[in-house]
Amino acid sequence: MTESSSPPLEDLLHAAVTAVGGTERPGQTAMAQAVAEAIDDSSHLLVQAGTGTGKSLGYLVPALAHGERVVVATATLALQRQLVERDLPRTVEALHPLLRRSPEFAMLKGRSNYLCLHRLHEGVPQEDADEAGLFDPFEAAAPTSKLGKDLLRLRDWSDDTETGDRDDLTPGVSDRAWSQVSVTSRECLGASKCAYGAECFAEAARERAKLADVVVTNHALLAIDAIEGAPVLPSHEVLIVDEAHELVSRVTGVASGELTPGQVNRAVRRAAKLVNEQAADALQTASEGFERLMELALPGRLEKIPEDLGYVLMALRDAARTVISALGSTRDASVKDEDAVRKQALGAVENIHQVAERIVEASEYDVVWYERHDRFGASLRVAPLSVSGLLREKLFEDRSVVLTSATLKLGGDFNGVAASLGLAPESSQDPEGGEEAAPRWQGLDVGSPFDYSKQGILYVAKHLAQPGREGSRADMLDELAELVEAAGGRTLGLFSSMRAAQAAAEELRGRLDTPILLQGEETLGELIRSFSADARTCLFGTLSLWQGVDVPGPSCQLVVMDRVPFPRPDDPLMSARQKAVEEAGGNGFMAVAATHAALLMAQGAGRLVRASGDRGIVAVLDPRVERARYGSFLRKSMPEFWYTTDRNQVRRSLAAIDAAAKAQEA
Repeated sequence: MTESSSPPLEDLLHAAVTAVGGTERPGQTAMAQAVAEAIDDSSHLLVQAGTGTGKSLGYLVPALAHGERVVVATATLALQRQLVERDLPRTVEALHPLLRRSPEFAMLKGRSNYLCLHRLHEGVPQEDADEAGLFDPFEAAAPTSKLGKDLLRLRDWSDDTETGDRDDLTPGVSDRAWSQVSVTSRECLGASKCAYGAECFAEAARERAKLADVVVTNHALLAIDAIEGAPVLPSHEVLIVDEAHELVSRVTGVASGELTPGQVNRAVRRAAKLVNEQAADALQTASEGFERLMELALPGRLEKIPEDLGYVLMALRDAARTVISALGSTRDASVKDEDAVRKQALGAVENIHQVAERIVEASEYDVVWYERHDRFGASLRVAPLSVSGLLREKLFEDRSVVLTSATLKLGGDFNGVAASLGLAPESSQDPEGGEEAAPRWQGLDVGSPFDYSKQGILYVAKHLAQPGREGSRADMLDELAELVEAAGGRTLGLFSSMRAAQAAAEELRGRLDTPILLQGEETLGELIRSFSADARTCLFGTLSLWQGVDVPGPSCQLVVMDRVPFPRPDDPLMSARQKAVEEAGGNGFMAVAATHAALLMAQGAGRLVRASGDRGIVAVLDPRVERARYGSFLRKSMPEFWYTTDRNQVRRSLAAIDAAAKAQEA
């Protein structure tokens, strides 16, 4: 059906919303209309759609109606599954009588998310098996270890699964077990060379994606497709990025590199049996030099590559290049299944060569630093100073892009997020749109169906002492205990560090009868289920809780933030980005640190009101949100709750909310 003969968008949206059992919202209708217009005129759109808007249908319906191939990229597994298992099947079925066609849809992930039949049947390379403590993981008839049981279950599952997708395996298995039956794109033999190519789950997923009208993927695969130049996504005319507030960090992760002594040693072992002794010895010697240097590495940014590190990296780079050449020219008939072993060795050595060369080149657009982990030791890392230019060049060319999230307006406008994506400020765009002009875009805030000013209070404890870099905050813990007690539990505690969350949990467990759950003491899913099931319970934790909790109802009526979540002052990448903005004449603190904090606080505050009947308080136990000049920027980034600094008013409100919740439960 041609676009001009499509039914009215309002009719399509009504049919889709009815099919999923939802309610049409004015914001959803406005969003759908704006998405349709952006697709029609090949422009770009940033849409802030608050919780409860129904934004998935707000972009799916106009995209399906347009008839072009669409890629939808999301940040979380939960939303991917919701789209593929719930929203798309029902929407396609509902729109079929109106569109007189049934668009096909498929999910596509990175190769390592799919079971590799070659790995499963032929086994892992010997050095990997040795590291895992396995001689033959499938030989034992009744393994006693959890790893052995997981591997046997994976073998049985391989006979039943149609997708080979790790996320379709319930219950799941450990990362360690999955690594034994999966490969990365660097390690894959390729369908034409693999004995199991015709049955390959990853290849089947790619073929389904090529035939689909809507392809649901993740931010990481979108970044790989854009950055590496080898297309992994099918060609498409429309790109929709949901949870778009996460995109910059995901792209940064894909564009980063890392070298560790363990990683280099594994590459040496994999290559040694496949190349001549001279090439293997050179890589071994370079590896030993790198390991000695890393033993002395101190955490922090390397604004200039030290001479000794430069020599070691050049030795690694040159030795890796020699091994790569040798791997392409030598064969050893004594090595079982040599193609697979060779491909894995080649991938490992190529990664070393690529990262070492990148760091040696010392680009002004890269940030290099040492990290040290208590368990894993030291690592050398490199990341782009900014991904805005990369996104501007790779993301917005030759297609219409819609970016949406509940939090895209920071400090009252879209310009902060737009700048991170490589877009010019909305007010300064060239209306003529010449060849050299930045991509044209429009920002739209469709609001939320919730009445935030009546459903929630934003309380800032301005009487507390300003938090310092070190030491406990006795006054903050006193305030927290009083708030939790007034709320009768029902508290989600969002902390800027795991140390702070642990200290608060320990303190309140000693003071109150209220059960306190702590992130890390159980799986995140189990913690959230327990928190949701018992209204008296509190849940304390750090970063993933700021964005990953959806608990409507009386179990979450108080959300507490211990302090403004600025990035650590010693964070090499963030501090480098802040310095770069300042050197260019901008306000580095506001552009980087305050924007980072505002995004997290907006996400954290969004945990409170998840349904129309929710009531509660967001309490920020950091007086800077009231006193500091940047405080208004942070407050404007959060939902428009009724605002107060009156601690007595907040305690009365909490007591009233608690009483109402108990009466409802009774």
